[in-house]
Amino acid sequence: MQAYRMETIVQPGGVLTLQYLPLPEGEKVEVIILVQQPDFEKSDKYPLRGMPVVYHDPFEPAVPETDWEVYK
Repeated sequence: MQAYRMETIVQPGGVLTLQYLPLPEGEKVEVIILVQQPDFEKSDKYPLRGMPVVYHDPFEPAVPETDWEVYK
């Protein structure tokens, strides 16, 4: 089975038109539709990969001691 790739846009009403196919008239074909992902999903999934990690006051408590219920 020979495969041909064509890209087109679905028209209103779900109409899909393929023109200028390199096939003789009356040829039996099977059509498989693959939906392309939007461009924003094709972008880098990990934009911070390779960036330096900086810790500001890593040993300072995340919550002030006065807010801890244990000390009340």
